[in-house]
Amino acid sequence: MKKIKPVITVQLIVIISLFACREKLQPTLAKEINAINLKTGNVVLCGPDDKGVGKVSFIITGEDSIVKQFNFAVALLHSFEYDEAEKAFAQIIHHDPHCAMAYWGVAMCNYHPLWTPPETPELTKGAKALQIARSIEPKSSREADYINALTVYYNNWEKLDHRTRCNQYEAAMQKLNEKYPNDKEAAIFYALALDAAADPADKTYAKQKKAGQILSSIYPSVPFHPGVIHYLIHTYDYPELAQLALPAAQKYASIAPASAHAQHMPSHIFTRLGMWDESIQSNLASIASAKCYAENAGIKGHWDEELHGMDYLVYAYLQKKELKKAKEQWDYLNTFSEVSPPNLKGAYTFAAIPVRYVLENRLWKEATQLTTTPAGFPMQQFPWQLGIIHFARLLGFVHLNQPDSANNELAILNQLRNNLLAKKETYKANQVDIQIKASEGWIAWKAGNPALAVEKMEQAADMEDKTEKHPVTPGEVLPARELLADLYQELKQPEKALEAYQSDLTTHPNRYNGLHGAALAATQCGKKELADYYTQQLKVITAPKAALAKK
Repeated sequence: MKKIKPVITVQLIVIISLFACREKLQPTLAKEINAINLKTGNVVLCGPDDKGVGKVSFIITGEDSIVKQFNFAVALLHSFEYDEAEKAFAQIIHHDPHCAMAYWGVAMCNYHPLWTPPETPELTKGAKALQIARSIEPKSSREADYINALTVYYNNWEKLDHRTRCNQYEAAMQKLNEKYPNDKEAAIFYALALDAAADPADKTYAKQKKAGQILSSIYPSVPFHPGVIHYLIHTYDYPELAQLALPAAQKYASIAPASAHAQHMPSHIFTRLGMWDESIQSNLASIASAKCYAENAGIKGHWDEELHGMDYLVYAYLQKKELKKAKEQWDYLNTFSEVSPPNLKGAYTFAAIPVRYVLENRLWKEATQLTTTPAGFPMQQFPWQLGIIHFARLLGFVHLNQPDSANNELAILNQLRNNLLAKKETYKANQVDIQIKASEGWIAWKAGNPALAVEKMEQAADMEDKTEKHPVTPGEVLPARELLADLYQELKQPEKALEAYQSDLTTHPNRYNGLHGAALAATQCGKKELADYYTQQLKVITAPKAALAKK
């Protein structure tokens, strides 16, 4: 990954020509702008020399130089480069503090709809930015509609929960899209709002399919738009829909090569489809870009986007049984003393990488020794991620015939779930509850109660089937239905094990342990042809990339 210097790039030359404000900045407005505490400085990007971020055409009121800079900022926004996008919008505000849409851009940078909900500082900043935007005149009625639609999300944020406000914003964007049917950006941001408001429990994918139809209809006319191609990937990031996003996944990185997130995002679909070599290449590029960005942006420690790519990379390595490479990533993670920002993505990676490694390889002793407090990271603030570690420890204790220790871990899982419920974080509480049911099942198996073991594991599998994975993760550390199949194998019921493995492989294709388990169960059932099929699939996914290319 080529390093960049914090200098003006071709796309940032427009900043030099931005005109000074034509009237003296009013003291009141100056004070309000200062209160927002905007991110400032040169926009930092890593990638090819042209620093490409895609092409956006969002018409706003202002001189050509302002419009050009605004479109550059929106392109960054569409690739979720929120910090750099805010800098770009802040540069517009510095040169033209009466550009109302620049404040809208700042508020969008602090919303990040498909990531973790914004926290108090971000909500405060977004609300203040929109307050200024509403006060500025003149602005077009269309610009006012954009500002008012986003204001719906920020209104009453102290009292209304995030999901309620997401739904309200979606409704506001629907009206805006209907009012301006020829405005492609309105349609694109409406599609994003649909994805953000989608119910994880809705297996009809109604909102996602609607978003997909909107984006697919726009794509032919704007093939280099980063938002269209990016949101198509998010829209179809589900087992039943992932194939629809493959063309977008294969193109996005080349459209916005200067974005670390654009390098990583295709691996969501590659993971869904079991395309491990493609996922590895995607995340190696993303990690290199993230490291470059952290160095040039002056980030202390490691940028969270680097950790995000590492989680997906390790997951892919494990499926190809490239254990040495997976362990190297774990060892590298253990050298981290600081992560910026210390958020959900980092917490998940700190939990998932070691847990995946020990559980995928059935290293039960190592599982019991996993630490729950990564150095320098506030892990206690993330109960769901902590639950992943305690779940691994519990399975280790079960397999090592240490029931008392296993039950201690189960008690911790119950407490973590209750803590999440108390904070009304129902999705995360449900994730921990799935682990609790699975844990109860394996504890019952070890206690000699196979009927209860199967009952609990089936409950866990059914719960997981009805719940979508969180966008931050490539997949569960161990799919519950695969774990149910493992239980059937322990109970000497290969027919049921085979059925469970096959069911899980439809939603988690090309998982090594799923294929291996299916091959073993098929052999035990006397189904040689089926066993040979799964064995051949194992050879295909574990073959070196060069060997695959020769075929």
